[in-house]
Amino acid sequence: MRPGISPIRAVNALRLMLLALCMLTGMAHAAPSGIVQRPISVDTGSGTLSGTLLLPRSEKPVPVVLIIAGSGPTDRDGNNPEGGRNDSMKRLAILLAKHNIASVRYDKRGVAASKAATPDERNLSIEAYVADVQAWALKLKANPRLGPLILLGHSEGALVASLAAEKAGARAVISVAGTGRPVDQVLREQFRERLPAELLQRSNQLLDELKAGKTDDKVPAELEVVFRPSVQPYLISLFRQDPAAAFGRLKMPALIIQGRNDIQVGVDDALSLQKARPDAELALIDGMNHVLRIVPGDLEAQLNSYKNPTLPLASELSERILHFIGALPPA
Repeated sequence: MRPGISPIRAVNALRLMLLALCMLTGMAHAAPSGIVQRPISVDTGSGTLSGTLLLPRSEKPVPVVLIIAGSGPTDRDGNNPEGGRNDSMKRLAILLAKHNIASVRYDKRGVAASKAATPDERNLSIEAYVADVQAWALKLKANPRLGPLILLGHSEGALVASLAAEKAGARAVISVAGTGRPVDQVLREQFRERLPAELLQRSNQLLDELKAGKTDDKVPAELEVVFRPSVQPYLISLFRQDPAAAFGRLKMPALIIQGRNDIQVGVDDALSLQKARPDAELALIDGMNHVLRIVPGDLEAQLNSYKNPTLPLASELSERILHFIGALPPA
């Protein structure tokens, strides 16, 4: 522990770091009978990305959902090595397959089986993530067994979906727990509520510099999990984006889903997205948190849910997604 930081403050800082990791970052569920599960990959031209295809057996092309995971080292299943295993995206893919909807979920470049695509996080950018979605879209559109493409982004993945949707030729976009503000504003809010004064001041300085496009290698140990020098180029690219503006530019049908018990992204973010795109559907789900489970609002219960893959997904989440896809008009 650094001199001058009390044990209580250190614990609070550690809790904050865990939340930030999940933002910037049990039981296995096999594919049910009648569903083909197989590995799938795409050559982006700057590395190969690995994923999983779930394809219902059907004589006609079925809709396909490209699931885009959240920030940090979150993998195709929605799991983060620092935050724990919850299998949120994996369970969502299985749910879709049971209702005759195909899906592809994938490890982002630099993560898990796609680590080799960008082994050094200094080379990551939001623009690269957007280009990767477009590469997946080309591959999926070439498969005659797949029909209309729907992009579903969770957390930071919702921003990536919005930025990529037009060039990807997406039929629709689903934003799940997507922020409606630039991410630096979200971080400022979280830090203001949880960091001790001396760390809060330094974190604001770092955010100001990164927002201005400048890096800073003098990062306090307590803040390295968020601001380590190697991740700063990515943060600069991320902080340039305005999620509400990107969502507002969408021309295709869109659905906004937000849990009322989400401790990382709030209802106001969902309302900002809808304000930018008033004709988008909005689902505010009582009791649902950031990993799509019905969980009380207290911090301990929240953090426990991030590492419990046995908790079922919120039923209203499933209902709203299935209804939205089922109601899409013909292309």
